[in-house]
Order: sequence, then structure tokens, then C-alpha cells
Amino acid sequence: MAIDLVTKFAPYTDEQFTTESKKSLLTNQDFDWTGAHTVRVYKVSTSEMNDYQRNGPVTDGQWSRFGPVKDLDATTEDFALNKDRSFTFAIDKLDADETAQQLAAASALARQNREVVIPEVDSYTYGVMASNAGHKPAAVALTASNVYEEITKASLALDDAEVPETGRVLVVTPATYALMKKSPDITLDSDVGQEMRLKGVIANLDGAAVVKVPAVRLPADFGFMLAHPVATVAPTKLEDFRIHQDPPGISGSLVEGRICYGAFVLENKTKAIYYQALPAVASKTASKG
Repeated sequence: MAIDLVTKFAPYTDEQFTTESKKSLLTNQDFDWTGAHTVRVYKVSTSEMNDYQRNGPVTDGQWSRFGPVKDLDATTEDFALNKDRSFTFAIDKLDADETAQQLAAASALARQNREVVIPEVDSYTYGVMASNAGHKPAAVALTASNVYEEITKASLALDDAEVPETGRVLVVTPATYALMKKSPDITLDSDVGQEMRLKGVIANLDGAAVVKVPAVRLPADFGFMLAHPVATVAPTKLEDFRIHQDPPGISGSLVEGRICYGAFVLENKTKAIYYQALPAVASKTASKG
């Protein structure tokens, strides 16, 4: 006797897990790219202090008692948007109908942004920050015993560089955060306001907001990064996402998207970023774990 058992279809899409972007906590939007592809910023030098020659003749060929007259330098640095990215896909009208609208164009576009576009922009921005960090000590394997000492070194480096104390952000991988929780020297302040929690802040440590970012969005050797958002400009000049219904040649929806973005670390503010890398072996082990 043969019996065909019933198979029930659930109108549900098994979505991939994704993480909201934390980029806005670490970067700024200080410059405007409207009407331009490149923004040019001035860097102006300063003059050293001298001993004022109050009495007697001016010496060393100087004509001023204030000291040698120096011309200030006014050089520039250019920030050209170098990421102009796009995607496209089609959804046949029958495919949408016969999958109980699980292939609906609107939800597919939202999924593309969530799972592809945002992770790419995040990874690029974090990579630019790490490669242009003004403090890049030798790679070190982080443990529960030394993680607080290494983070303290980062705080001291930013203090000595006169980086503002308020607004600093500590970026860690889940593996580094686990070490922090095991460290006998670290007491994480989890009393974080709801607004900051919505942005991704999970705790505070020595005045810095702690942000946990998936390792897949960070450089392969990432240990942690302490940064102030004043250092990195991360503009998104264009976000153009569209759904064409029944365009020529397609019975259904054609989805197109384009995003033009960039990330730049200002040369005079590189000292506001401290990047601690892991040894290559340690980073590979952490990623496998």
C-alpha cells in the first residue's frame, strides 16, 4: 500500500542574520560633496614660540624683537569619491506569484541593502580607518590577562595626542569582547542610554563607547580600534534604488541600485585612531573559532 504524505508550504523566507551598521558612531559628515566629486581641504601650519628680546638690539639679523618672521604653509589634501557601486536583478512576474510573493521586489531590494550594500560600505570604511590609523603598534595576541593593558595603551596614546576625551569609540570583535568580559581588570559600564543602544553601543569603558562589530566586516587581523569620529569623513553622495515594473524585455520587476560613497582620514587627525592588530596566526584562529 502506497501513501503520499502531504507537504505543507509555509509562506516564509528564511532570512540571513544581519547586523545594523555602526559606521555613524565612528565617522562624521563634516564636508559636503553636493555638486562636486572631490573636496579639497586646507592644512595650515603654525609658528614656533620665541624668547621676546625686550632689551638691547635685535640680534641674528632679525628686524623684529618677536623673533624670526615665518611664512605659514597652506597646503591642501583632496578627497575624491572612489566608490561608485551598483547592482541589478530581475524578478519574473510568475516567479513572484508562484512563491506566494516571497520574491516580491520591494522585500528583495530591502534584503539586498541589508545583506550586501551595508556590509560592503562598513567593511570599506573600517579598512580605511585601520590602514590610516596614526597609532599602529606591533601586532599582539590579546588575552584576558593583557587586553585591558593594551586598551589602556590606546587611551594613553590618544591622550598624548590631545584627542578629545569625549566621543571616543572602542571597536571590538566578538572574540575581543569575550576576552574583555573575562578580564579581571575590566569593569564594563553597561548603563547605556536607550538612544545609544539603538546605535549599537553595548557598554562604556574608561569613557569610551564600546561597539561590537562582526569580524567579517573588519580587517582580517583586527584586534580592536579606539577612534574619535572627528578623524574620519564617510560621505554617501548618492543612493539610488529603483524598481521598474514591466520594463521592455521583462515581464515582471527589474531592480537597480547605485551607491556612491567614500571614507577618508584627515592627515592632521590620524592620531585620533589607534589600531591594534593581531598576529596572523591569532587572527586566523579567532576567525575559525
